[in-house]
Amino acid sequence: MGTCDTHFYLSLMQIFIPCLLCIMPKVEALNVTISGFYVFGDSTVDPGNNNYIKTAFKSNFPPYGLDFSNQVPTGRFTNGKLATDYIVSYTGLKKELLPPYLDPSLTNVEELMTGVSFASAGSGFDPLTPTITNVISIEKQLDYFRECKKRMEDAMGKQRIEDHVKKAAYFISAGTNDFVLNYFSLPVRRKSYTLQAYQNFLIQRITDFIQNLLAEGGRKIVVAGIPPMGCLPLMITMNSPDALFQRDCIDKYSSIARDYNLLLQQELRKMQLHLINSSASNAKIYYVDIYKPIADMIQSRHIFGFEEVHSGCCGTGLIEASILCNKISDVCVDPSKYVFWDSIHPTQKAYHNIFLASISTIEFIINN
Repeated sequence: MGTCDTHFYLSLMQIFIPCLLCIMPKVEALNVTISGFYVFGDSTVDPGNNNYIKTAFKSNFPPYGLDFSNQVPTGRFTNGKLATDYIVSYTGLKKELLPPYLDPSLTNVEELMTGVSFASAGSGFDPLTPTITNVISIEKQLDYFRECKKRMEDAMGKQRIEDHVKKAAYFISAGTNDFVLNYFSLPVRRKSYTLQAYQNFLIQRITDFIQNLLAEGGRKIVVAGIPPMGCLPLMITMNSPDALFQRDCIDKYSSIARDYNLLLQQELRKMQLHLINSSASNAKIYYVDIYKPIADMIQSRHIFGFEEVHSGCCGTGLIEASILCNKISDVCVDPSKYVFWDSIHPTQKAYHNIFLASISTIEFIINN
């Protein structure tokens, strides 16, 4: 692939169609052209793996899952579906929800083959981050993928699974916890790294992870950026001079996210160019922007049908998340009027909008 082709691919990643987000249309699934969908990362893409480990970072209790038809909390850190649930449904893999790999009831090999999530809420690219939260590190998530491959190979044969893995898509979403729970909150990394050095450290961890995923046979790899961190309700509460009455986004932290996302995109471009003459020359690495869709929902709230954009739906909306958002918490009347479900995580409607903003990218990845 030439340099012009690379720029063409990357320019497509930036396509955004605002009118799609003004409503929540039913989107017809594509004719499936990928073999499976495998996800790594943090709470933005964890459908419930943390249910099965010893950590305080859980959400398998009410009011989480409020908008599922049976109102059963699944371990997703929102009131319903995640963006990756919408994506897997759209791919045509005949899955409405992406299951957590650690679910002990997940014994059907066909379920493994169509896709699972290895993600763990509270995780990050910095190996210190998951130790703070006692969750599954990114490296361990990759180990689980290797284990998943072995389970499939034992059932279906090595050659078939090698082909399957190459035709699957891989989605990586993490990084926010490395800043919010780690660098901004604890002194350990700040003593060793300037902000720019820490960003570069995280980028190197991402490239190492991608290289390892390529070595396992992955060929369609999607990396999500991070959101406008200064707009997370918890960040506003912690950093506003008046957390009750001055609830605007804090650009100091959102600008760090913008800088990081630019660095990430630059590194992914370099990686793609370096792959040309490698054994993985047919691999493609894509960037998906989640910053702009969330910023647009906040800045143009009424266009998207939102009324509250700086506080969460659960409890006061200022600090509640995980165990602080629980069955005795008050819940807003209509979560679809809120961008955030708790003080950190988007609502199902916001996740759906993020999915809609990425449709052109998703289609391009699946069909090429």
